[in-house]
Amino acid sequence: MIYFDNAATTFPKPPCVVKAVNEALLRYGANPGRSGHDLSLQTAQKVFECRERVGKLFHCQPEQVIFTKNCTESINAAIKGIVRPGDHVIISDLEHNAVYRVVESLRRQGIIQYDVAPVFADDQKTLWHFEHLLRSNTRLIACTHGSNVFGFCVPIEQIGLMARRRGIFMLVDAAQTAGLLDYDLRRMPIDYLCMPGHKGLYGPAGTGILIVNTEHLPDPLCEGGTGSLSMEPTMPDFLPDRLESGTVNTSGIIGLSAGVGFVLQNTPKKLYLHEMQLCDYLYQKLCGIRGVTLYSDRPCLGRNLPLIALNLKNINPETAAEALNRHHIAVRAGFHCAALAHQKMGTDRYGTIRVSLGAFNHKNEADAFCMAVKHILAGR
Repeated sequence: MIYFDNAATTFPKPPCVVKAVNEALLRYGANPGRSGHDLSLQTAQKVFECRERVGKLFHCQPEQVIFTKNCTESINAAIKGIVRPGDHVIISDLEHNAVYRVVESLRRQGIIQYDVAPVFADDQKTLWHFEHLLRSNTRLIACTHGSNVFGFCVPIEQIGLMARRRGIFMLVDAAQTAGLLDYDLRRMPIDYLCMPGHKGLYGPAGTGILIVNTEHLPDPLCEGGTGSLSMEPTMPDFLPDRLESGTVNTSGIIGLSAGVGFVLQNTPKKLYLHEMQLCDYLYQKLCGIRGVTLYSDRPCLGRNLPLIALNLKNINPETAAEALNRHHIAVRAGFHCAALAHQKMGTDRYGTIRVSLGAFNHKNEADAFCMAVKHILAGR
């Protein structure tokens, strides 16, 4: 199987991740932070090592790293823990439903109002539209760093600087960019950084991270045991305990630690360059195939992610994906949980085929993909 669905979940996982998960199940099965015996302490140390590695990758302190089950939970925890009744929020028109549905739900409950800012190829034009939507009660800007449908990047640093000058919180959805693009939270104006563990960090499914990069701590989304201040009736006021109730996904986190180690060793810069070079190669080959519709210009470093959105003439995207599967090629087709992005690009009737590349893809697979596309278009 040629796996071109890395924007959903990277696969295969590096051997070090597989080894770490197996080792976790064999050696680190105790509950971290809940007991004083050796197994619990050793397990807690392995969990802390993951926080340290994440801190090294994103340039933050280990205690700022909150473990969740996925990026969606991280986003929910941050948004719902920040906003107050009467607040105003701004999102982009590229948002995943993990952001869009949260603010829409809060609006329907009468808690907040929100506006949608359009994203353009011209960063200054994008910034102007975000700034134009600001109100006196704007509390939060929640913005993806890169579209999961079309691979467009958003100028989050410029938007974040504008927000910071006005005392507005900035949340970044890094679902498609964590592990690929460089983040330095010592200088970047990001208050809440949300990401999955199972995509660009090459960890197991069921792992996610919320990095709190501000002194303003969200109210807990979930409350319960933390292993600290257990006689108090309320949640602790310090991180990570305040936002981590109950037992964490120990084996997943230990696997995630190995995945982050893989990224640190190879560096996001090298991984991104490899994937973008392959993306450019594939894009140019697809440009030469009659009947292929591409939804972006040629991939550009810093402007795009290693992801191509396309459709095949007169073939429903999901039908095309089924045909590709018969050629042993895995892609995603449909609406990609991103209604706003499809409405923006006029693909909201049938959706698109998404080809997303990872660290372990290579040119031979791109050639095989193009050959399969030709066969499908020819009705074979």
